[in-house]
Amino acid sequence: MIKVGIVGGTGYTGVELLRLLSQHPGAQITAVTSRKEAGQPVADLFPSLRGHLKLAFSDPASTPLTQCDLVFFATPNGIAMQEARQLLEAGVRIIDLAADFRLRDPSEWANWYGMPHVCPELLEEAVYGLPEVNRAQIITARIVANPGCYPTAVQLGFLPLVEAGIVDTDQFIADAKSGVSGAGRKNETHFLFSEAGDNFKAYGVPGHRHLPEISQGLSRVAGKPVGLTFVPHLVPMIRGIHATLYARMTSNVDLQALFEHRYQNEPFVDVLPAGSHPETRSVRASNVCRIAVHQPRQGDTVVVLSVIDNLVKGAAGQAVQNMNLMFGLPETTGLEHVPVLP
Repeated sequence: MIKVGIVGGTGYTGVELLRLLSQHPGAQITAVTSRKEAGQPVADLFPSLRGHLKLAFSDPASTPLTQCDLVFFATPNGIAMQEARQLLEAGVRIIDLAADFRLRDPSEWANWYGMPHVCPELLEEAVYGLPEVNRAQIITARIVANPGCYPTAVQLGFLPLVEAGIVDTDQFIADAKSGVSGAGRKNETHFLFSEAGDNFKAYGVPGHRHLPEISQGLSRVAGKPVGLTFVPHLVPMIRGIHATLYARMTSNVDLQALFEHRYQNEPFVDVLPAGSHPETRSVRASNVCRIAVHQPRQGDTVVVLSVIDNLVKGAAGQAVQNMNLMFGLPETTGLEHVPVLP
């Protein structure tokens, strides 16, 4: 049984981790920390967990996380890097759901996140936790940087095209939409129901923090820097990401066959039949990414549609998928939930 600690269990990714891990046959949650909620039973804050989790939140300063086998950080950016060295020295493995270890270049990280990185030596060691790309490295990793939600949907959509070398890597366009839960569990005016409901808007157009993460991943696969325009949007739904991806083809291939072959052995990527249009509700509360590929009018533009649940495959579910790999469990353990509909 894997002894698991969760740092920062009061946000949406934290409660999603609790939901998944409380039903996981190979994991035991031994600690859930929160400074603000210390002493409060977890199920009092999240009634959905009544009967499934009897722990109370504990203060991170007094919680013996070094006794865990694995610690998840479901915290704001900049927290995991403060505690990583101590945990690793104690033999504890780490999965960070924030961005502390996603970017390899500490100066780029500081530029995008507004603070210096306090353990830049760990950036090179950290494994980027996209199993469809780095499965072998994740298995032996001490520290895994769980990908962001947008980067997961976008990279899985572009990946077969880049690997096959059949598109112009200077002209990627990612037009992506997210539900409100992607912004986290916080009290801000523009996330109120009367502000976000019945509304649709772009944000972060000059530069979003997920842009360098996506570019880094695609550039590694391409073997050279890529050109990417990434525009995120907020849509009035709770969960879900829909990424519409565009690239210019440089070779004419059977795109449907290419995608089906690339993902034929991936348990959590579903390539839909030709002509399909995936919906966010088809993946709600599941760890599945559904993809459809189109070539409008047989022209030189390929359009990929990629949908995920931002809190599952885009966060907590992918983190559990990584945990399974790190501890030698079947990759799908605890993650074979059927999507919720309606």
